[in-house]
This record gives sequence, C-alpha cells and structure tokens, in this order.
Amino acid sequence: MNIILTHEQADFDAIASLLGAHLLDERAVPVLPRRLNRNVRAFLTLYGLELPFVEQADLPKKKISTITLVDTQSLVTVKGMDGQTQIIVIDHHDRRPDLPKSWHVTTDEIGATTTLMVEGLQKRGVHLSVAQATLMLIGIYEDTGKLTYSRTTPRDVRASAFLLEQGASLQIMQDYINHPLSDTQQKLYDQMREEIETFSIHGNSIMVGTADARHTDEELSTIAHKLRDLLDPDAIILLVDTSSGTQLIARSNTDQVNVGEIAKYFGGGGHPRAAAALVRDSRAGEVHAQLNDILPDYVHPAIKVAEIMSRLPQVLAPDTPVKEAAEHMQRYGYEGYPVAENGQLIGLLTRRAVDRTLSHKLNLTARQVMDAGSVTIGPDEPLETLQQLMTDTGWGQIPVVEEGEIVGIVTRTDLIKTLAPKQSASTRQNLAGKLEASLPPARLALLRAVADVAKSQQTALYIVGGFVRDLLLDRPSLDYDLVVEGDAIDLGHALVKRYGGRTTTHQRFGTAKWKIGKIRTKLAKSLGEQFGHPIDAERFPETLDLVSARREFYTEPTALPTVERGSIKLDLHRRDFTINTLALRLDGVHYGDVHDYWGGLADLHAGLVRVLHSLSFVDDPTRILRAVRFEQRFGYQIEPRTLELLENALSLLDRVSGDRLRHELNIMLEEPVWEAMFDRMDDLGVLAAIHPDLIWNSKAKQRIRRVRSTSLPAEWSPGLERRSFPYSLAVSYLSWLIVLKPDAVRSVAERLRLPSWLVNVMVTAIDFRQHLDELGQYSPAQTVQTLDKQQRLSLLVCYMLTDNQSAKDKIANYFDQWQFIEPHTTGDDLRARGIPPGPHYRRILDALRAAWLNGEVQQVEQEQSLLEKLVDEFTTEG
Repeated sequence: MNIILTHEQADFDAIASLLGAHLLDERAVPVLPRRLNRNVRAFLTLYGLELPFVEQADLPKKKISTITLVDTQSLVTVKGMDGQTQIIVIDHHDRRPDLPKSWHVTTDEIGATTTLMVEGLQKRGVHLSVAQATLMLIGIYEDTGKLTYSRTTPRDVRASAFLLEQGASLQIMQDYINHPLSDTQQKLYDQMREEIETFSIHGNSIMVGTADARHTDEELSTIAHKLRDLLDPDAIILLVDTSSGTQLIARSNTDQVNVGEIAKYFGGGGHPRAAAALVRDSRAGEVHAQLNDILPDYVHPAIKVAEIMSRLPQVLAPDTPVKEAAEHMQRYGYEGYPVAENGQLIGLLTRRAVDRTLSHKLNLTARQVMDAGSVTIGPDEPLETLQQLMTDTGWGQIPVVEEGEIVGIVTRTDLIKTLAPKQSASTRQNLAGKLEASLPPARLALLRAVADVAKSQQTALYIVGGFVRDLLLDRPSLDYDLVVEGDAIDLGHALVKRYGGRTTTHQRFGTAKWKIGKIRTKLAKSLGEQFGHPIDAERFPETLDLVSARREFYTEPTALPTVERGSIKLDLHRRDFTINTLALRLDGVHYGDVHDYWGGLADLHAGLVRVLHSLSFVDDPTRILRAVRFEQRFGYQIEPRTLELLENALSLLDRVSGDRLRHELNIMLEEPVWEAMFDRMDDLGVLAAIHPDLIWNSKAKQRIRRVRSTSLPAEWSPGLERRSFPYSLAVSYLSWLIVLKPDAVRSVAERLRLPSWLVNVMVTAIDFRQHLDELGQYSPAQTVQTLDKQQRLSLLVCYMLTDNQSAKDKIANYFDQWQFIEPHTTGDDLRARGIPPGPHYRRILDALRAAWLNGEVQQVEQEQSLLEKLVDEFTTEG
C-alpha cells in the first residue's frame, strides 16, 4: 500500500498537496492528519464527500510500501511501515540537513507546495472538479498571501490561473481564507491585542504576544493573521501555551525579518514570511526570554535612505531660468531639482512644471514655478518613512539633509526599485571565486595589483559592463573595462610610480592608459613576489585602460555625448541595457562584490534586454542593432516597452554614420548566430531603415552560408587575408549584395562606407555573374582572356555561388593551371627579331598563349613554328 501524509495542524496548502499527490498517483491513499486548521476542517465538512481523503483510523491494516510526505519533511510513525518503506518528500521549504540519505527529496523555491502538484496535473491534462480546483487554489492563495508574499513566483501565478480555468471559485476561496474567529479564538485575540509588546530592532517594529490556550485545541495561525493585518508591524510573533508545549507562530511583512530562521532556532520551520514551532516542555514566558535574547541576531537592519540616495545632487538657485532648468533635465535625465537659497531648501522644481511653462512660452524662473516648501529626509531614515513622506507630499524627489546641508537626493524611482520584489538571484552577490577561476594568473595578478593601489588611494575600482554579464553567464572573457570612482589619471600615475611603465592620459574624458608592454618581465617578477606565485609575463596585455566614472548627456539625437565626472551609479546609467550595467568591485574588503543599481541581475536571469530610459535609442540609435545582437546571442527577448521604443526610433538610423552602422553589422556577421540576428533585424525593419536595398531573405542567407562554409585551396586566394577588411566579411557582403544592380550596390556601399576596393569587386562580380553560364561554352583561351579581366575575389565568390558545373570546372582550371601558362617567347625576343614595339606585340604573344591553352601548341618547336607564321603575317601587313 502507498500512502500520502502531511504535517499536523494542517493548513490548506498541506491538504491541497495531499489531493494533488493523489490525483497524480491514484493508487496512493491521501491520509488526513489528526489535527487540521479550523478553516480547513470547515471546508472539508462541507466539501469532503467530493474529495478522496481517508482518516488514519480508517486505513486498512496492510504493509506500507511507500510514504509520500507533502508540505513537510517530518515523518510520523504509521502502522504498517517498516525499514523497507520508501520515503518520498515533496516540499517547498529548504531541505533539512538531517534527512536520511535513503529518502528521495524534491524541494523547490516556490510559494506553495500545491503549485508543484498543479504543474504535474497540467502536464498530464488532468481535469479537476470545482471542489478540487477550489481547494488547490486556496492552498496556493493562503501560503502566498493571495500572491503577495515575496516568496511568490510566476509559477504560483500560472498555477492559480490554471485552477481558475478549471472552475475554481474565488468566492468560496474568500470565505475560507478570511474565516471568522470562533468565540475561543476571539477571546485569545482580544487578550493578545491588549497585552502585545512592541520592540524596535534595527529600525524594524517587532510585536510579541503571549497567551494561555491550554484549555482549547483551537487553531492559532488565524489569530496571528488577524493581528498582523490589524496592527501592521514588520513582524509579529505569538507565544501560546498549549497542552503540548509553547506554540510559536510568526508572521513577517519584510525581508529584514526572516521568521523561518527564528522558528528554526526553536526546532520548527517555515517560510521567511510565515513559520511556526512547537517548543515542548516550556512555558511561553521562558520562550519569551529566549526570544528576547536572539531576536537582534535574526533581524536585519532596515534599508536606510543613505543606501539608495544619489550623492552630490545638483541644486538650482531660485533665479535659475526655467529654460536653463529644462536643459539640465534633458542633459541628465532628472525629473526634478531641489531649489535652495543660501543653503536652505525652499522648493522643488518638477519636469511637469518646466514643460508647462515652456509650452506656454513663459520666461519664468525656478522660484516662480517650483513647488514651494521644505520637504526633506535624513540619511538614516528607513524606507518606510521615505515612502510615507512621498505619499503625503506628492514629491517624487526628496532632498536628503544632514546637519542642515543637502547631501543627496532620493527619487521615486530609487524607492520603487528597492521595494519591488526581486528574485533571489538579484540579491547582493560576490563573484570573487568565479573571477579567480576564470582569469589567467597573469591577468588576475594585474587586476589585484591595480586594486591594491586603488585601495591605498581610498579609491573604488570596478570592472563593469559585459565582462560581469558574461562572468555570471559562465562565458568569461579577457576583455574588461576598469572604472575608477575618482580620478583614473591619478591612479595611472600611482601605478607607474609603484611598478614602472608609462601612461598616456586624456584630461577631458578622465582616462589613462597604462603602458606595460616594455616592463612585462620586471612587472611579472614584482607581482610574482607580491602574490607568492610565478607569473607568465607573456600573458600580460600591452596596455591597461583606466576610466574615471562619468556621466554622459546628448545635446541632440545621434550626436556624440558630452562627458562629465560622476559616480559609479551614474556611470553605469549611461550604458545601453540593464544587463550591461553590472559592476564588480575590486578594492579592499569589497573584492568581488557585484553592484546592481539598475536591475541588471533581474533582467539577466529573466532573459530580457531592456533599455535604461525612454530616450536611449534616441540618444544612440545604434543601440537598436545592439539590442538585437544581445537578444539573439543569449537567446533572450527584447522587453516589450524596449521593443516599442526601438520601433519608434527606427527612422533615426538615417542620422547614424555609415562607419558606426557597418561596425555593428560586422560584429553580427562574425557571431555564431548571425542568421538569427539578421532575421530579427529584417522582421523589425532595421535593415530597411538603414537602406531600402538591404534586402534580406532565405536566398541571401543561403548565399552567405554557402560562401562561408566552402573550403577553397589555399593557393587560390593569396594575399586576401592581408587586406584591412577581413576575408570572411568581404565574401559575406559580396554574396549578400551580388543580386543587386550596380547603382544599388554603390548606394548601399556609400551608406555603409564599405571600402572602395570591395565596391569595385562587387560591381565586377555582378556583371561577371550574369554571364557566368556562357563560360562553359568558352575555349580555354577564351576563358583565360575573360577571367584575367576579373578580380580574384569576385571569381572566388561566383565560383562558390554557381551551380553550373561546367563554369566551376573552367574557373578551377584557371586557378590551378591556366593562369600560369605563358608562351616561351617574350617581348625581348620580338625586339631581337627587329620588330618595332607596338600593340602587335600583345597580339602575337596572346596568340601564342592561346595556342598553348587550347592544345594547338604542345612543344617549344611548335611555338617557334607558329611564331614564324605570325611574324610573317605582321611583315606582310607592314
């Protein structure tokens, strides 16, 4: 016999999981625990006849082969089980470390165990009755706080949608999740409400209530829910004396208080937001004393305003013209500016007020249109205070004031990004181990040396952008950018002072290039001694670039940006997509810490390509091509709003220089998934926006694929790889555009600024391809005469593209043999015969060569005989 069990004092998730496990294996008997929550018991009283549950007392006396535990990892003894009984666990709590190795355990980080069951039922196409679907919906809703707890996942939401499609009743669900208290529960509720204590720990409000319930077996978790909803603390913990010991019931409203860990300390468990424990042989007062001692260890400090604010804010003087303020807003992308007079805040100038003023063509100052007032917050205030302040005042940007000085500004966007639920992968990470495993020792030693000097200067040093992204995706590279939150030029000089080499700098951009090519051996020895292991000097790069953190703004669409110094947060904001805004800090104790200010980690794990702001494609339309490249390279999707912005900006590609567009296309053509990238660009209208003759279809793909996959004898293409434009790109463009007319090719080439030699090759190839089939009818001499006029690259591409085997054979013979066949007679020989130089030299020599090619002459004597005849003809004509 196979049975399914769950935990005592079962809630809806436990009972719904019992049902789901049975529906997935109808041979297994779903056994009800002895104790059920009151609302669960009430549901089963009304709907139990439609459900397959069995009381433990009604189990047949048979040997139990398998026990499936759902929503729990605790096994109670059941008659019929023995040492051979197989134990299977299906749960959504973290796996307990003390479980026997023989158990088969499946755990998953989702909101409810019921979700796992529903996913299995969906795959099997099982149809549910209204009672079954409703019970399972209540199971998910109760354990996820109606899909509001931070542990809730998209899978829980999808499972709920499936259950609603199956007929689950939201009305019935509402009745049982908000089940009224019994008289006994109401008395306990009133008692705890009057006597509950409030503690403030690390900025979090924790409420602890005690009660004596030894006289009743009533379910207590509903009381905890009611008190939490009424009092709205950060966390509430109830300690209730029962006949079995002290029942601890805990609920949390914040990630700063993980009640699951608190319950685990007392021998229980649960989720970060909902947990319980039974402390046997103890009274509530004793547990209360223990709880007071350990709470500070389990409550994390609340996030403070200082952690999310932007420092060194720009502040406007009250007499600043609104037009000038508008330029600042466009330049930096801010939605508002504090207005201060004599160091004191007097108001906030919003973008809305600026836009309205300009639309009415009014020449006003910041003082005249600002929201007057002095709404500020301190850097040590919790986010809850900030949220309430924004709600009460309507201000979307709050200046942060410390000791009377404006030290920062915190925006509504900063708050939303911090409060928004994040996936577990989006929390702070440290990639020191990944970094050290991915880089060669020489590169790693070099980074650590720069970081050490940065630390001595009290300067923050970061690797930023694509390197961090690829490191997280287990696609590490050696191409990284180093950004200094300070003065990169000073850091460069300090590196030269300590290790040698020299720097070149660019004051305007705050960049330094440390040139180490000539000190490699000395540097390898120095770093080897510093870090205790030998360094291969040949693995050092020639130079290392250092860049000061900066911010950029665009004076007009597609223009190159103007640059100013800024923080690492602002430096990352100037990048193209969120997945490229990650930074890896290198200096001091921060070594390996990932900094994610703009949601890059969340989008990386969600597989989304997202711009940072709505004008991103307007500022730089080449980001349109990069969006496609990243989407297809990683198998991601362009986020819907980003896709909308991309499509709206297509017309701006007309303003981008051909060099920049060609650079992006070149990169794509060298990607493994180039076909998918060009398909996507064509679907979006990107190629047509660049030039209407950039036609992309299956035939174009086939041509490029064909020329790039065809292996040619090395002697056929001497010197091609030495050109500044790589062979692979040259044949790609040539095979793509070879179907166009010459004027169209010239127009496309001009738009993309393709090299002139390649344009000439394209034009000749187009003409030659149109007559290629005729080549099969030519004699060898005619073939050579024709092919000698063509450029080698055009011949190669036409050879690879044609299906005319006769023409292919002629071209192959030309490359292998015919091009090298020349007569033994030279111009000097003709001159020695007294024949004056002139065009007839070429006619005679060509005739001799043609005779060799066509097989009419096969020996030198025959050539001499033919030569005599040709000379006589020339003499006769003369």
